Amino acid sequence: MANFVSPGVYVIEKDISDYTPAINPTVVGVVGFASKGPINKATLITSQQGLVQKFGRPQDSLAGQGLEGALEILETANNMYYVRAADADSASDASAVLTLGSCPAIGVSSNSYGIDNSLYLKVMVKNNDGTEMFVTPKTYAIAAGTQIGGRNATTQEEAMKAVIGGSLDSDKFGAYFTSGTTSVESSCGTYLVGNYAGSGAEITVSAYSDSAYTLGASGALLPLNLSGQVSGIADKYTNYLSGVSAITVKGISFDDASSTGEGLGYVVESLYPGQGYNLSTLADGSVQGNSMTVSSLGNHNVTVNVNSDGTTFESFKVSLVGSGAYVEDVINTGGTDLTSEVIQGNLYGDNAIFADTALTLYQDKIVDLGFDGPRGTGGAQTFYLPVGGHGHGPVSSISNDASTGLMNPRFNKFVQKTVNLVGGANGDGGGNTTSEAAALIGVAAPSATGIYALDKDLVPITMAIIPGITDQNVQNALITLAETTGNFLCVFGAPIGIGDPGDAIDYSNGVSPYRTAPFNSSYACLYYPAVKVFNPYLGKDLYMDPAIFAVRQMGFTDTVADLWFAPAGFVRGRLTKPTDTEVDLNQGDRDSLYSGGNIINPIADFPQQGITIFGQRTTQRSATALDRINVRRLMIYIKRVITASTQRFVFEPNDKITQERITTLLVPLFEDIKRRRGITEFKVVCDETVNTPERVDRNELWCKILIKPTKAAEILVFELNVTSQSTNIS
Repeated sequence: MANFVSPGVYVIEKDISDYTPAINPTVVGVVGFASKGPINKATLITSQQGLVQKFGRPQDSLAGQGLEGALEILETANNMYYVRAADADSASDASAVLTLGSCPAIGVSSNSYGIDNSLYLKVMVKNNDGTEMFVTPKTYAIAAGTQIGGRNATTQEEAMKAVIGGSLDSDKFGAYFTSGTTSVESSCGTYLVGNYAGSGAEITVSAYSDSAYTLGASGALLPLNLSGQVSGIADKYTNYLSGVSAITVKGISFDDASSTGEGLGYVVESLYPGQGYNLSTLADGSVQGNSMTVSSLGNHNVTVNVNSDGTTFESFKVSLVGSGAYVEDVINTGGTDLTSEVIQGNLYGDNAIFADTALTLYQDKIVDLGFDGPRGTGGAQTFYLPVGGHGHGPVSSISNDASTGLMNPRFNKFVQKTVNLVGGANGDGGGNTTSEAAALIGVAAPSATGIYALDKDLVPITMAIIPGITDQNVQNALITLAETTGNFLCVFGAPIGIGDPGDAIDYSNGVSPYRTAPFNSSYACLYYPAVKVFNPYLGKDLYMDPAIFAVRQMGFTDTVADLWFAPAGFVRGRLTKPTDTEVDLNQGDRDSLYSGGNIINPIADFPQQGITIFGQRTTQRSATALDRINVRRLMIYIKRVITASTQRFVFEPNDKITQERITTLLVPLFEDIKRRRGITEFKVVCDETVNTPERVDRNELWCKILIKPTKAAEILVFELNVTSQSTNIS
C-alpha cells in the first residue's frame, strides 16, 4: 500500500468481488477422420452446417464414424472440438493447374497515322474458346490530326487511344503503347491487344485507307506496318508489311509449350489433404468438392472464383502485375499471408513446383514470360515485358535483351477456364488399421497430434469420443490422457457386430479378439449394443457406435437438469432418434452386463417406453462413488471451476487472509451445487490445520474439501407388507 506523506484526499480501489465463473459442462472432443479440413487441430464447431462446411460430409469410405457421431452430438451440444486425424503416408492434397498465356496482339507501326493520314480499322476478337465477341467487326477511324503534340511514338499512342481506348473492359480489346526506350521499340507504335489469353484467343485487324473501308493499294495508301504474333512456339513472331488486308493473331497457352521447355502454369492445391476437395457428382446429381473458375476482366485483371459444392465460395480479383499483386500473395502461398479457406498456390514450370529452392532455375523463365520476377527479386511492375522479334523474319528464341532489338511484347494473364481439383486422399490409413491407430493416437510432443490436440488449455472439453474406433491402443491412450489431465470423461461403445451380451462382457474384461486388456477407469464408460439410425448424408440406415448417443444424452441431461444427474432412464436416457438396437436385451441380459463386477451400460428397447440407456457406470471396478458417471462428471466440473476461480491467488501471501478469501470464494459454489441436488453435504477447510508450517515452507497453500455426492436411485425397492384385519396400521 502506498504511503501518503502530504495532505489530500486519496481514493484507492480494491477488487474483492471474487466469485466462481460459469463453466460449460457440455464441451465434447471428437477425434476422427474426415475428407477435408484442418489436421491435428482441435477446431471449434458450433453447428452441423459448420461441421460439414469445414470437414465435409460423412463417407462410407472413411474409417470410423467421427463425422456421423459429431453430427448427432451437435443436436444436443452446441460446443464441440473436432480433431481430424490423418496418416501422412496415405494423405494427399487435391490440385489443379490454372493456365497462363499471352493475349493476341498486333503492332501498328507508322509515323504518319493520325498525323498526316487517316487510318480506318476493323477489329474482331475471339475469346479463348474461339467464340467471336462481336456480331460484326468493330470499326474505328483515326483521322489525320488526331495526334496530341508533336510527331512521335507517344502521341501516336494518344491518337490511337483517343479513338479506340486503352482498356479491355468494354470492347474486349484495347490500344497499348510499348514503353521501351530504344528506337526500334519506339518505332513499333501501338499494339492492339485482345482481352483473352491462350491459344484459342484471337484478334483480327483489317486496315483501310478511307471511311468506306476499302483496301488501298499495297504500300501506297496504307501508311502502316502491322506486326503480328502467330500461333505456335518455334515461330513466335512474323512481321507483316503494309498492304496486307487482314492479320489474324492467336494467343499462346504456356502450358502447351512443354516440348520446348517453356511450360509454365499456376498450380493450386487444397490447403489440407482429402477427397472432399476433389470435384465429383453424387448419386443425387448434386456436386461435391471444389473447382476454380477464371473469368477475364479488363486489362491485366482476372477474377479467380473458388467454387465449393457447385457454388462460388470465394472470389479474388488478381493480376500478374503491380506492386504486391503477385498471385501468390492474393490467393495465398500457404504461409503467413493466407486469404483463402480452401486453396494455396504457386508458380510451377516444367512440371516442377516453383519453390525457394528452385529460385534460380525459374527466375529467367518467369521474367522472360512477362512476370515481375519471383518473390523478392524485384523487377519491372508492368503489364507486359517486351520480348520476341522485330524485323522481317521469325524469331525462334525468347529474349528480353534490348540490345538485340527483340522487342515485340507479350501481354500475359490467366486463361479463362474452369478447372476441377483432383487427386486428394483422406489419409485415414487406406484400410490399414495400424496406420489408422497411429494417426488417431498421434504424438504428445512436439506437435501434439491426434488425441493430444485435445490436451490444451484453450480446449476445455469435458467429454471425449472416438466414434466407431475400437482399437484398444487408441482407447487406452485416450483413457491415459483423461486420467493424467483429469479434465474429461472418455465414452466408448462395444464394437458394432460383436455378438451377444456374453461377447460384449468378454470384450469389457479383455478376453476378446477385439481387446486383450480389461477396462478399469473412472474416467471411462462403456455402452452396448449399437443402435440403428437413418443417415441423411449417406441416404441409408446404419448401425452407429452407441457411445455417440450416450454423449448425446449427457448433453441432453445438462440441458434439462444438471450434469450430476444420471444420463439414463426413461426421463433423461430415452433415445428418440434410433429406430432399433443391434441386439435385443432382456432383464437377464441387463443384469449380467451391469452387475457381478461387469461395467457395461446397456441400451434396451422397451415395448412402450422405447430405446433407452439403462445404466450409468464408469468402468472403474472398485466399489466407490466414482464408479458412477454422474459423480465422475460432477468431480470433473468441480475441478474445472476451482482451477478457473483460484488461479488469481497464485503468488498471493500464504496467510490467513488469503485462506479466508479462498474459503469465502468456494463455499457459495458448493452451496449452489447442494441446492441443485448435486451433493448432500460439504465442508471447506482452508486454515492452519491443513496449511502446516512444513507446507507453508514449501510455498504450498492447501485447501481440503469434503463432499458427499448425491447418489442416483438406480434400484427402487417397494416392500409390501400384508397384515391381518386386526392389525392397527394407522
